[in-house]
Parts: sequence; structure tokens; C-alpha cells
Amino acid sequence: MSDAWEEELLAEPYRIKVIEPVRRTTRQEREELIRRAGYNPFRLPAEAVYIDLLTDSGTSAMSDRQWAGLMIGDESYAGSRNFYHLQATVERIFGFPHVIPTHQGRAAENVLFTTLLKEGQVVPNNMHFDTTKAHVLHKGGRPVDCPVTAAYDPTQPEPFKGNVDLGKLEELIRTEGPAKIPFLMVTATCNSGGGQPVSLANLRGVKEVASRYGIPVFIDACRFAENAYFIKQREPGQAGRSLGEIAREMFSYADGCTMSAKKDALVNIGGFLALRDEQLYREASVWAVLFEGFPTYGGLAGRDLEAMARGLEEVLDESYLAHRIGQVEYLARRLLQAGVPIVEPPGGHAVYVDVRRFLPHLPQGQFPAWALSVALYVEAGVRSVEVGTVLAGRDPATGDHDYPRLELLRLAIPRRVYTQTHLELVARAIIRLYGQRDRIKGFRFTFEPPVLRHFTARFEPV
Repeated sequence: MSDAWEEELLAEPYRIKVIEPVRRTTRQEREELIRRAGYNPFRLPAEAVYIDLLTDSGTSAMSDRQWAGLMIGDESYAGSRNFYHLQATVERIFGFPHVIPTHQGRAAENVLFTTLLKEGQVVPNNMHFDTTKAHVLHKGGRPVDCPVTAAYDPTQPEPFKGNVDLGKLEELIRTEGPAKIPFLMVTATCNSGGGQPVSLANLRGVKEVASRYGIPVFIDACRFAENAYFIKQREPGQAGRSLGEIAREMFSYADGCTMSAKKDALVNIGGFLALRDEQLYREASVWAVLFEGFPTYGGLAGRDLEAMARGLEEVLDESYLAHRIGQVEYLARRLLQAGVPIVEPPGGHAVYVDVRRFLPHLPQGQFPAWALSVALYVEAGVRSVEVGTVLAGRDPATGDHDYPRLELLRLAIPRRVYTQTHLELVARAIIRLYGQRDRIKGFRFTFEPPVLRHFTARFEPV
């Protein structure tokens, strides 16, 4: 057991072997850079960013063992040995024997949804994230969120705010009819709700409800290890189990999973669709060939498959996860000490600032979380991402903004990249902004794409 003073220091469970220099810009430079980017942090050149908390997807630092794995990449078009290593690793960890590699998680969603989802059908989820929601809409389906009530209260410190409300789920199935629901999804951890975990008991309950109506269950597994860590820490009766045992039980309640390996497989590119049913695997493989390539490479090089397999093994190391989630908790604690409103408890991959309380003077139609992301970049060169009205898009029925109940700024921490000092700088910048929050102004669109508008839109200050 570590002493308290050691835990306070957040010492990394690794040594730094390679560095990447970053440049500090001036405030004047940043004001001009963000203006030229149409006030969209996605459009900034990475070299203009000092600390990049835009996403934890594909931004991890790989280990020496993963880098070594690149050198044994088998670049055969079909039947690469690295695919078989990945397949065996996925089956051992997740319990699914059939694996289709894809170039990233949204590609796995595309293959699965093309196979199963028809126009007019409904897809329940605890909370859809942007690409999942967009894929459902693209196929003519209707995404429906069924989170527990606590998910919408940033101040409520419930341990498993990513849980599905089983009552809402069953009511939806009865109202729509089981034939109209081809499958349901559970995102673990739940990104749109603040990176909140899902309990084993809830996953078991979801499976029981779905089984009564013959509906398959799929898990968005991109942060499965972080979810397993929270289960071990928070769920009664789980403290004595290994993370591998917990993960295996999580997926025993599902028929398959989509995975963005750019998160909890600790790689910069890659993903997969994993399935229990052989017939579904055969049907999905047809679309995988069309969209991604041959089913044993899925749009990836053999070296990428090898790094992914090794990352999946490394991510279940408890010392790594204790430090990774400890970084999130450190940043959250610093902000809470200064009175900055955040989603509580902090999630596994990011701190989410509750912008409704941070900027109460800005209406949602002026995109307050977006405004805060711009202000944070100008203040300190820190790039973050809005999870609010801009990301939510428009209601396809009304054409109006699909105003979400949560208006959040996400500070996503890349894995094994930044130190405690970096996070301290982020905390101080946000605390400074909180002290002058009344000066932050809203934004409006000057260019709005029809799909996933936050990636490429342009804005101007109101």
C-alpha cells in the first residue's frame, strides 16, 4: 500500500524515453490563430496548441513493447499473423470468437449498423455519442437515450451515472415493439454523460430485459478498461477481482462490441467489431470487405494490428489505470477546490466542466460550451472540446438545434502523455477564466455542415 504522500504526488508508473518538443505561443498569436480557424479549435494546426485535451482518441503514447511489435508486422494481404494474435487477445479478454478489424471505432459502427439497422427502426443507448448517433441517423434510424435520471444532474455524486434506466428501456421496447428495435447499445464508460461508468449489475439487467424480447446487446467498448477499474473500486463485491475477470463478465452480457482501439487499446489508429454469433459475423464480413478491406486486415497494416493486440494486454494493468484515472481526479479536485462547476464524480478519461453553471449568462443558442473552449485556447493554448449544443446537431424533425440537457466542456486527457505539471497549468487557466467568466461572449455559425457539424463548422462572436 502506498503512503498518502506518494499518492498525492501522482508519480507516473513509467519512465519517459522519447520526448516531443512543443512551442508556447503568445496570447496575441492565439487570438489570430483561432480567428483564422473560424473560432473552431478542431481547425487549429496542432503545432499551435500547447496542451491538447481535444480528445483522448488516438493521442496515447505507445509503450516500448508496442513499438517493438511494429517491427514484426506481417503485411500479408490475407491471414497476417498479427491478425491471429489480435483475434486471440480479443477472445481472451472479451470472450468473442469472431473479430473484424476496422480502421477505427466509427468504422466498426458503420459495419454493424449497415448489417442490422433498417430505416425507421429505433436504437436505445444509455447516451449516444456523436458518431454513434450520426450513424443511426444516416441509416434512417432513430437514436433514443435511456440514461438513469442522475446522469443529467452534474452535482449528484452517484457512482454509476452511466447506467441504463431499465424502466425507461423496457417502456421504450413495449411502446415501439421489439420488432422495431434491431439491437441496443451500452456505452462504457458513457462519454456524453461525463465519462461515467456502467455497473455489472446494470449490464446484467440490460441483458435480462433485452433477452425477454429477443433483442441483441452490443457494448461500445472503447473505454472498457476504465469502466472495469471503476467497477472494481465502486461496486460492492468486486474489490477482490482482477480487472480481466471483471472485463470478461462485462462482455458476457453482450452479443458483441464495437471498439475504437484509439482509446483503451493505447494505439494511434485502429478498431474492431467483435461478435459471438458466427452467422452475424459472416453477414457483417460482407460489408467489412466493401468498407474496410479483407476481414483479416480491415484497413490497417499488420504492424497496427500487433500494436493493438499488445495495447489491449497493457491497458488492464492496474498500476497504469490507477495513475490514468488519478490524473483525471487530480484535475477535477483542483477545479472543485476553486469552486469551478464540473460533472461529479469525475469520469475515467476526462473532466467535464458544467458550462450551464460556469456561464449562466449565455443561452444555449449562443453555444456557451463552445465559447468556453475558445476562451481556454486564447487564455493558455489549451485545446478542449465542446460536448453540448454544437455537437448535438439539429433535430431532423424540426430542423432546430437539438438542445441537450447537459452543456459540457470536455478536458480529455491523453494516455501516458502529460504530467501533473501540465494538468496544474490547465487547472490554473480554467480557474482564471472562472474569475472573469462574465466577459466571455457567445458565438454563432458562419458555416454549418449538415452532419457532425462541430468538426468543420466556422463561427463568429455574437
